[in-house]
Amino acid sequence: MSDLPFGFSGNDPDPDDDKNESGKGESGKGVPFGFDPSNFDPSKLDPSQFGALGADFDPSQLSPEMIGQLFSQLGTMFSAMGTGTGPTTGSGGGPVNYDLAKNIARQEIGDFTPVLEKETSAVADAVHLAEMWLDEVSALPSGVTTSVAWTPVQWLEESLPTWATLCDPLARQLSQAWATGLPEEAAAFAGPMMGIMTQLSGSVFGTQLGQGLGKLATEVLTGTDIGLPLAPEGTAVLLPEAIASFADGLDLPAQDIIVYLAAREAAHLRLFTHVGWLRQRLLSAVEQYAAGITVDISGLADSLGEGVNPEELMANPEKLNEMLGSAASFEPTTTPEQQAALDRLETLLALVEGWVEHVVTRGLSDRIPSTAALTETIRRRRATGGPAEQTFATLVGLELRPRRVREATALWDRLLQATDLTTRDRVWDHPDLLPDSSDLDAPAAFIDRIVAGDDGDPLAALEKQIADEADEDKKSDE
Repeated sequence: MSDLPFGFSGNDPDPDDDKNESGKGESGKGVPFGFDPSNFDPSKLDPSQFGALGADFDPSQLSPEMIGQLFSQLGTMFSAMGTGTGPTTGSGGGPVNYDLAKNIARQEIGDFTPVLEKETSAVADAVHLAEMWLDEVSALPSGVTTSVAWTPVQWLEESLPTWATLCDPLARQLSQAWATGLPEEAAAFAGPMMGIMTQLSGSVFGTQLGQGLGKLATEVLTGTDIGLPLAPEGTAVLLPEAIASFADGLDLPAQDIIVYLAAREAAHLRLFTHVGWLRQRLLSAVEQYAAGITVDISGLADSLGEGVNPEELMANPEKLNEMLGSAASFEPTTTPEQQAALDRLETLLALVEGWVEHVVTRGLSDRIPSTAALTETIRRRRATGGPAEQTFATLVGLELRPRRVREATALWDRLLQATDLTTRDRVWDHPDLLPDSSDLDAPAAFIDRIVAGDDGDPLAALEKQIADEADEDKKSDE
């Protein structure tokens, strides 16, 4: 689809346009050992030597600049070992090298089309129209204070703080798990290597995160496309370049596509703005998962017990790479507590997505004939592993199953049929009011519980349920 309304354009960037920014980060500078990344052929790398980077890591996709940065990081860490100091893994010395992640992400983004003033105005128009329609189908008021159009690099810059909040607990726990899990003798023997392995872990995590975010930045359509608010509070975001690519090939009116996506963004912001506990609840589920991470480091312990010393590892980087490349040695195990956290996260994300789909369908169906087709397109995008699913699968081992979203949407539909807008949306007043995964499977009991509240008040229904359970416990004790 070539002509998008409101000034949205899918044209390739003009290389002669001095306003066209480049997503390329700096190439590696001060690279040790005389290494010239421009002469490096990533296709000749052996993927089996990069097990620690994860199964999805493809060394052939690394540009010479990325390779240079990695070698520069490694050289700096080896030099620091000799002086008894160590470089930080990023800003503030955290568990992930976010500077490296950001540089690699910008390399992945490459050239991009700058946002035009008419596109920013177009986003404001689309969001404003969508908000008027959503007012009729939602008891939650608008959560939008400003509407903007972003380039992929703007999305990367603005979303990185939220990614740090998500990734830090996981990376920190993984780093500490193998370092503290060594037997006492092995830990003492490996002491000199702990610093460099921790730093290398931060760079490895940063590299993987950077590749993922770089790809994600060119695919996300809105600020809440992954299910979390990544923009500043109250800011509705659409990404014109990605929307143009999304619209290309769809046999649907382009204006419908843009207003539909604006409505989804506005609906998400109504929840995240007025349901104060929601964002933190989602992040806490990730933190609870991270807190229970354990790592099988038996392979590393065996390697250290075979007479390998730090001097040999410094002189023979291939041995270090072999140790770090033993993915089985660092494979996290999922505990029942972690699985419970993942289940809560999956259910909450499904409830958010289901509510958004529910209200957008009700608000737009009579105005935009292609609403049903667009809803199904978004569902297929999710089912085939869209940006949100790929990101969460990599980050926390979570796949947001379309079945859960369909069931969540059906639950909100049935609850509205049995009550009204106010009662439906008051379910978001408290996390204990929300349905759980069993309610998604059989929503009738949940709906009856909400309807049973005095005057259809969900909080009253919750208080009645708690009181009834307390009475039953008291009778059983007597």
